[in-house]
Amino acid sequence: MERRNWSLKALSELNYIDSLDDEEKITALESWFDLYLQKNTIQDFDLELSDLKRISEIFYKNINFLKKNKDLMSSQLQNQDKIRKFFS
Repeated sequence: MERRNWSLKALSELNYIDSLDDEEKITALESWFDLYLQKNTIQDFDLELSDLKRISEIFYKNINFLKKNKDLMSSQLQNQDKIRKFFS
């Protein structure tokens, strides 16, 4: 029962994180990962099929979000480097 409660809490927190705006979502996802997946695997979750589908949808959505955010940050860093070189 303890593992089930832990799993439901993880899903609940991930649902909440999914509703945050972008900057808050990034730090919250990092904290969530550290808490639930750093020492555990997805196989440690004890969820019903519908909950597993929901968590997989959120994973997929947030992986794409993080990839887009990484690309955006990379682009911004390149632009800053160009500006820095221009003023040097």
